[in-house]
Amino acid sequence: MVGGGPAGLTAAVALASAGVPTALVARPARGDNRTTALLAGSVSALQALNVWTACAGEAAPLRTMRIVDDTDRLWRAPEVRFEAAEIGLEAFGWNIENRHLVAALQARADGIAQLLRIDDEARAVAIADDDVTVTLAGGGTLNAKLVVAADGRRSVCRAAAGIATESRSYPQTALTFSLGHARPHRDISTEFHTAQGPFTLVPLRGERSSLVCVVAPEDAERIERLDPAGLNIELERRAHSILGKVAAEPHHGIFRLGVETARHFAARRVALVGEAGHVIPPIGAQGLNLGLRDAAIVGELVVAARRDGADVGGARLTDDYDRRRRADVRSRAAAVDLLNRTLLTDFLPAQSARGLGLYVLDRIGPLRRAMMREGIAPRLAEPRLMRGEAL
Repeated sequence: MVGGGPAGLTAAVALASAGVPTALVARPARGDNRTTALLAGSVSALQALNVWTACAGEAAPLRTMRIVDDTDRLWRAPEVRFEAAEIGLEAFGWNIENRHLVAALQARADGIAQLLRIDDEARAVAIADDDVTVTLAGGGTLNAKLVVAADGRRSVCRAAAGIATESRSYPQTALTFSLGHARPHRDISTEFHTAQGPFTLVPLRGERSSLVCVVAPEDAERIERLDPAGLNIELERRAHSILGKVAAEPHHGIFRLGVETARHFAARRVALVGEAGHVIPPIGAQGLNLGLRDAAIVGELVVAARRDGADVGGARLTDDYDRRRRADVRSRAAAVDLLNRTLLTDFLPAQSARGLGLYVLDRIGPLRRAMMREGIAPRLAEPRLMRGEAL
């Protein structure tokens, strides 16, 4: 296992807790001010791995999701509300600061005898017919039958396996904040669709929320130059004061938006997990949830292969992993891409189609409920852990 972010830690914990000897090569996590909206299936997986109880108290439930058309265009979609109770769920998911999630995963990892943690980085990866050799930056090597690559979008492991990626960029920049606010969020996540991209408020514990503000690059530069008082006024204006006065907390993130997808999700004894395999815009809470499904599926396949006495890094396993991740990742990436493009386009038929689609979801209950269920727990790729079952 190479890489110690949430997806990599989840894969390591899943494998080691099922009795698979596992080495995790990763530097200690740096300070991470981002948040993640964990969908219900991801929470079920963390519960099955005995991780969730250590961080549940820091998470806020997402019981209602609102989509509001804030484009001021000729064709505006109606406001749509999705209620978790409508499909029998307490919440669609829980929003949590990454630092709390990573701390819980690290604490669980420290308690598993089968998991060897190595505070280092992979400098090189050499793949042979029967095994893989990982050369550490600090010296020394490791040998394994399979390398689970969770080493990010510039993955050394992916490059060693010769896996190419397909990418495109958007004329957008995302700014991420945590906010305090005067009015309660009432467990409601609100996504304003603007002509530059989504402006999404997601509940945190107490009277706090996380914010992803997607704007044109020049607008992002302007917002970054604002002083604290000016920034708060700007964000409250964009939020239409639904949470009253807001106060942005110190530190924020900024990054250009794009999408990158591996052409294969496993090959030559390397399986890609998280951003090593897919990078998508922060729209619809898909990013880390896809990474946790990666981790759950690679764990499921390795445990089954080991139980059957098969090669845990052989072509049969990597081909199966690639097949199981391909449709899920590509369909989610395509859906996010389509939604984002319909916001950016000035092509009236595309705007009309988006508005009509939201209108239909608002009016046709069975279709809305089917879409909600698929968004929370996709039947196509749901592994055992996401159903709350042990490996």
